[in-house]
Amino acid sequence: MGAAIAITGIGVISAIGLNAEQTLQSLRQKRSGIAAPKYLSTSHVELPVGEVPLSDEELNRLLLLPEDEEISRTTLLGAVAARQAYGSAGLTPFDVRDERMAFISGTTVAGMDLTERHFHEMLADGVAASKILSHDCESNTLEIARLSGLEGCHPATVSTACSSALNAIIMGVKMLLAGEAERVVAGGSEALSRFHLNGFNSLMILDKEQCRPFDTTRQGLNLGEGAAYVVLERVEHAQKRGVKPLAYIGGYGNRCDAYHQTATSPTGEGAYLAMTDALACADTSPLEIDYINAHGTGTPDNDRSESTAMRRVFGDRLPPVSSTKSFTGHTTSASGSIELVITLLAMRHGFVPASLGFGSADADCVTPSSGEDRAVIHKALCNSFGFGGNDSSLLITDEPVALAEPDHSVPFHIAAMHRVTTVDKLAELRQYVSPMESRRMSTLLKAALLTSMKALEKAEITRPDAIIIATRYGMLEQGEKILQHLDQNGEEGLSPTLFMQSTHNTIAGTLAIRLGCHGYNLTVSSLQEAQREARRLLEEGRATTVLIGHHDFYPPIFRVIMERARGGSLPELTSTAVVVTSKVAEKSPNNSYFCASLFLGWPSKAGPP
Repeated sequence: MGAAIAITGIGVISAIGLNAEQTLQSLRQKRSGIAAPKYLSTSHVELPVGEVPLSDEELNRLLLLPEDEEISRTTLLGAVAARQAYGSAGLTPFDVRDERMAFISGTTVAGMDLTERHFHEMLADGVAASKILSHDCESNTLEIARLSGLEGCHPATVSTACSSALNAIIMGVKMLLAGEAERVVAGGSEALSRFHLNGFNSLMILDKEQCRPFDTTRQGLNLGEGAAYVVLERVEHAQKRGVKPLAYIGGYGNRCDAYHQTATSPTGEGAYLAMTDALACADTSPLEIDYINAHGTGTPDNDRSESTAMRRVFGDRLPPVSSTKSFTGHTTSASGSIELVITLLAMRHGFVPASLGFGSADADCVTPSSGEDRAVIHKALCNSFGFGGNDSSLLITDEPVALAEPDHSVPFHIAAMHRVTTVDKLAELRQYVSPMESRRMSTLLKAALLTSMKALEKAEITRPDAIIIATRYGMLEQGEKILQHLDQNGEEGLSPTLFMQSTHNTIAGTLAIRLGCHGYNLTVSSLQEAQREARRLLEEGRATTVLIGHHDFYPPIFRVIMERARGGSLPELTSTAVVVTSKVAEKSPNNSYFCASLFLGWPSKAGPP
């Protein structure tokens, strides 16, 4: 049995347009949106960025909100794009207040713009401390839903750095195939912040000129901002509504490079596996692909590695390739959905977007397209890769494709579990890592590694097939130190090591590297979503063992601010790892199940949902 998934609506806002029509015009006219920062308050005016050409006040006005209401820019951008998406699908605000509908959003920065703006005040002012309530990714998703009219939908949040939005869309496809929703709005949103502008600058991968992906003179990327969402539904549901799909999902892949937290492997293994998985979903030949929207950041390492991966997949029959980041800038967590919308526009309007700025070929890289005004695109791949080696690829087509539905009869067993709730227990980590390696790790990373290794050891599993991590606040310890640095020292001298380990999916990436796991790799905000995604993987046959983790640590300053804002106490540390499998448990299943039922909130008598 199979089901076809349609894209019936799109919404997008970026440096090259406030909607899909403006975006299309910019692409056709080869007009870049990269320029000196105007709205971001930064001393680094020498670093060009792709800013949405509206102030926060103007975005408020666009959403019919009071101009002086202070809302995270990530939220505002997301609300604009989400409204556009369901509106273009022929849905009204009344239609989307539906519990059988899901809203899945990808972000990493989330409300960081408000946090960094008020961080100094938060340390002493209880009123300012309330701004922290918009800091985390899950709160950002809920705020976008509220402002866009999607608050009645089931919410979910994905945070896998620069692949977040594409992974959100992939999750939406999987939910529809599993029959868990009738309709999904999925994508991502990200606003520029001093936090990640200075973080990327510390890695020395920002170009002071317009980026030139795949060019031999490329010096790095330009950061951007924006948001995009697509409406997904089964074809039969679209037909019932009398809606003509814009495109169809032809396949998807998510894999982990399992090589380095920020660098990509020389062989492009994660990217190669993600693309081949996407093609294999519907038994599509590489020869059938008419266009690839590459991740193409403009950094020497990424472009070389992605080129190697594409050559491994396509050989000497490479279709036209381009990177549109020279138009929008690298919109980080939103890039996958923004570039998917661009790919869809190219398919529907018959053109290949240009790789702006390209002028000199690099033997180690593919030669990107300078643009084609008349092109026939039936099938296209969109690549999106993130820190932690999180690599995703999505195939869209102009004809419906039957994708395999999961087998709900596949069993779901708890193989083992381990939990740590106090920092003193982390001394046990010496069983798995050297003292020198341990000193370089944050508290949360130590806890996650310890509980994961213990759980795998109990389950007698060396390497899981997939890793899914739930964390609401991510690597707060690193975030706190970066914010302190910006507050006390300004925008110079930031440690690259801090930024390298600051993304939410640092845990999932580190575990994949240590375990050599190239399988499915995801980081979400909710423990319940992690459990649901693990179940989907087992039922799809993409995994037989999945490592699930739930990890959060509250460092001193953030803990005080959050307790002041929330009016209650927070646990210092929460770190639990569970190994689930589709194989029949052989050892102490009742005890393992009892522990997991407490951990996952499953009813102890009825069994897992």
